[in-house]
Order: sequence, then structure tokens, then C-alpha cells
Amino acid sequence: MKILSLIPPMTQLNTPYPSTAYLTGFLRSQGFNAVQEDLALALVLGFFTVDGLAEVRDAAIKLPEENRSASVNFFLDYFSDYQSTIALAIAFLQGRDSTLAHRINSRALLPEGPRFVPLDTYGEEEGGDSLAWAFGALGSQDRARHLATLYLNDLSDVLRDAVDARFEFVRYAESLASSQPTFTPLAQALAAPPTLMDRHLQELTKTAVIKHQPSLVLLSVPFPGAMYAALRIAQTIKESYPSIKIGLGGGYVNTELRELTEPRIFDYVDFITLDSGERPLLALIEHQNGKRSQQRLVRTFIRNTDNQVRYINWQEPDVPFEEVGTATWDGLPLDSYLSLLDMLNPMHRLWSDGRWNKLTVAHGCYWKKCSFCDVSLDYISRYETASASLLVDRIEAIVAETGQTGFHFVDEAAPPKILKALAEELIRRKVIISWWGNIRFEKTFTPELSQLLAQSGCIAMSGGLEVASDRLLNLMKKGVSVDQVAQVTKGFSDAGILVHAYLMYGFPTQTVQETVDALEYVRQLFENGCIQSGFFHRFTCTVHSPVGLDPADYGIELVPLPPISFAKNDISFIDPTGVDHDALGVGLKKAIYNFMHGLGFEVKAQDWFEMPNIPKASVPRNKIAKILGYV
Repeated sequence: MKILSLIPPMTQLNTPYPSTAYLTGFLRSQGFNAVQEDLALALVLGFFTVDGLAEVRDAAIKLPEENRSASVNFFLDYFSDYQSTIALAIAFLQGRDSTLAHRINSRALLPEGPRFVPLDTYGEEEGGDSLAWAFGALGSQDRARHLATLYLNDLSDVLRDAVDARFEFVRYAESLASSQPTFTPLAQALAAPPTLMDRHLQELTKTAVIKHQPSLVLLSVPFPGAMYAALRIAQTIKESYPSIKIGLGGGYVNTELRELTEPRIFDYVDFITLDSGERPLLALIEHQNGKRSQQRLVRTFIRNTDNQVRYINWQEPDVPFEEVGTATWDGLPLDSYLSLLDMLNPMHRLWSDGRWNKLTVAHGCYWKKCSFCDVSLDYISRYETASASLLVDRIEAIVAETGQTGFHFVDEAAPPKILKALAEELIRRKVIISWWGNIRFEKTFTPELSQLLAQSGCIAMSGGLEVASDRLLNLMKKGVSVDQVAQVTKGFSDAGILVHAYLMYGFPTQTVQETVDALEYVRQLFENGCIQSGFFHRFTCTVHSPVGLDPADYGIELVPLPPISFAKNDISFIDPTGVDHDALGVGLKKAIYNFMHGLGFEVKAQDWFEMPNIPKASVPRNKIAKILGYV
């Protein structure tokens, strides 16, 4: 039996989403013939060719002039310039033609559409080169990759406006799947005549099936923005190769489809599994091979002969984390991923810049108390570790296979004890890598440990500061304080490790004053060199989090959900404070964008908000400096 795992559009373009690499590596360790393909990357690259752009032009021309966006009009006006430069730009972003940077930096090679306007506007305001403030003496490569990324972003806008309104680089038709109570929106979209993008995806699907001849196809859906394309892939397989069985799993499924009762989805897939896929997959393969009855499937939804959804969960232990094998990227086109440079901030850019081997240090979260997190679900609640020796064995195997020494540890929160042991093992074995990951900013990360991690190759850390308010951090059960975060992040920064802070606004009972104070804390953390990057996320209440399970404990009332047969995750709530958090979010995001570029530190926190009656920050402007002992 041959098993094909597919990455559906859309996920990252700079590096493969790791789920298929994990599954393929595990299946091969069990002796199965397993292969993988990244259809997300293939779909985008299929349009970014001379012939692909011609198809986009033909679609754009059919639009009535009054319905054409500025991006589409610019594309049509400069179509020949796009056609003559697209192959060059892609080759440059794939790292195959670095000398092209000089031509790109001339600003005379690539057509510059609407995405370039803010760049030039800033340059005019500064009275000089619009990129000099960001790049300085860093050299031509980064500057050129940023310009080439803007060029691709213009083309992405054209794809959205002329080919498929649901398309974005990192998500595709997200609204059709995210917390949708019924399957109807997806069913209607899948029943509609295929768009040009759909037709490209159909052809890519058929090519992959013909190439590999699988008897089982696994579709990994990490986000809502990959669900529509996954089902288009499944639809194509069912119509053209009905004997192939299809399994569906991944982060979106594990989070949002836990209460599935909708039978129509099984017109497209045969099995839907929950949580870690290794044990359900082994049971499913045994079932397909006639060695296990349907009644002994593990964490698997099926549709029975009465057209009803049935959840089967034969109790068997999960495969221990130490026995899941080593991920493999064999079969994925590692030299074809695009190293994009959207954000000029050196820490923030890591998410889209460079080809990172993604690896998990431990399964689950050792803390699993945060009130906004899905702590009741397996990917958080089941905490397992592996020895440092085994982790370094996996690292060495991956480097030998890929030739790449960059690693992104994708844990929910990598435990400090394991990271310390891992660092010591890397140093002892003289394994040279660059790595970054996500942690909790807890006091265990001393300056001495930060230095050790840096010595082992740590280049960056991200972690949750969330609301930057001690009252709300306690309510969140975050287990950290603002003082502690300042000291830990400064220790990382002093060790030469870049720091990104996940920030949150709109948490239950958060007041306007607390939001302004949080921004002032964040300003000071940037100004004092504690953090180099950050992002404000709007708080979302989910049904699997402590807030969603016990809203009264957090002073809110949930809005009743409609009858649900499909996706269930986000849930609205009534906060008695009545604060307009969406309006505040505009100011928060504007402020942090400036802070990440070393700008705006002199601006008072309340002045970032274009709303009346915003209070002044109650936090002294030297509060963080005092915590750090500077004053």
C-alpha cells in the first residue's frame, strides 16, 4: 500500500508546513511506502510563470472596467514587463540568481504597482531614499528581496481581484471554514463551477496521483485557510480515482470539527481523524488492509450506511513522542521555496524568510494553564518529552537529508529544562545549527541559560507577554509578571538572541486604561532593548479554553451559538466593560509597527489612538528602566 500525504493551499511559501514531513517520516519508520507533495507551493509557482501570467491576464481582461482594481489595471498596463521579469524574480527569491539584486535595487527592472506606494510615500516624508532607513549598510540582498516580495504581493492582489476573490498568500477561502456552524458554505463553493485557480489545483492533484499511484491519500489541514483547497483536492480524486481512500486531519480538524455531525463532508473524504495522527493512522491502515474491523478505529469519524456520522475511538495508547521517528522532507522541492521579506524587522522576518527545518522539542505544553488557550485539547494537554540525545540525533539526520542547518522549534512552549539539555548536547557533539522557538518568559531563563542557548545556536525566541498587565496576566493564569518578562527578555537580548513578544488586546474585562498602559510597557521594552519584535492579536474566545468553558469566572457572558453540525471554535461574548477594542487595535498595531522599526518612542502612548477621551498612561515612562536597574 502506498500512502501520499498532501499539503493543501495555502500555507507558508518559504518552507514546507511540517505535518506531512512528520507523518511521512513516521510511516517510513514503520515500514510503509510513504511519499509527500506540497500543492500549496506548486499552485502559486504555477501562476508565477510566463504562461501562468498570460492566463491571469485573460481572466483580468474579461472583468468590466468598472470592476477592475488598481492592482488589476496596473498589471494589464505593464503586463509585458511582468512577463519578462517573472522568471527572474522567482529565481532570485529561490536563491538561484543572487547577482540579480543589483538590477532589482535600481528600481528600474521590476514593475512597481500599488504595493510600492507606501514605500515611496515614506521616502518622500523622510526626504531621501525610502529604503535607506530600513536597510542602511546591510547590503543589497535584503533590499532586493524586499522589493521582489512587494512585486509578488502586487501579483497576489491581481490573483485575488481577477482570478479568485478568496485567495491570499497564506490562506485560501478561510471564511468558508472558520467556525462555520454548517457545511453549506463549503458545499456551495465546491459545487460551483471551478475558478481558474481551482482548475490549476485539479491538474496538480491529478499529476500527483498519476506520479505516485497511492491507495491512500492523507490531507493535512492546519488552518481554516487550507480547508477549501483540501476538499477541492479530495473532490478531484473522488471524481477521477474513486478507488483511492482519503483521510483528513490536522490542526483545523483537531480544533474545530470535534463535534462533527455533518455527513456531506464524507462525499469528499472517507475518514476524519482527531489529534496526533500516528495511532489513528496505524489503525486506519490496518483497517484498509483487512487486519482491523471498523469498530476498532482510533479517534476517527466515518459515515455509516444510514448516512450518519459516527465517531469511533477504540482505546489504545498514543505512540510515545520518542517513537514517532524523524521527520523527512524527501520528495518536497526544497530548492523551490520562496525566501520572502515582507517585514523589515530582523526578528519578525524569520516567519517568511529562509527555509527552516521545523522540529518539535516536546509534545504539548508543560504549563497548560493559560485561560485563553485550548488547554483541554490533546495538542496542549498531553505533555511528553524526548531525550536531548535523541533530539540531536534527529537534528543530525535532518541536516544530512536537507543540507540545511536552520531549525524552527514549533513547540507550544519549549520547556527550559529540555532546551538546556539540548543546548549542552549540541555543544558537546559540536553540532552547529541556528535555531529559534517559542517559550514562556519564565524566570528559569536566567542570563546564564540565555548565554548557553546562544552558544548552542539560538538566534531568536518568541513568547507571550499578552496583555502586559499584571492584573490580567494573573487572570490569564499566565504565570509571569511584567517585571519578570522585562528581566528575561533583556537576558536574551544581551546574549544576542532576538526576542518577539506575542501581545493581546480585548481580553475579558480589559479596560481602556489597561490597554494604554500595556502599550506604554511595550514601548519601554522596545526602547530598552528587551524585545525587537511584537504583534498585537485580538483576543478570541474559543470553546475549548478555560474562558470558553467557564465564562463567569472571567466576568463575561457567552453569546449562544446556533445549532452546529460542522465547525465549532470561536464564540462571541458580552463584556460588561463595553470597550471598543477593535478601534483601539488600530492604534496598537500602528504603534508597534513603528516600534519594530526603531521609530516613535517619543510619542505618548495615548496619542497613538485616534479616539476621544483616551486616558494618559499611568505607567511611569522609566518603569522598565527601573526594573532593569538602569535608574
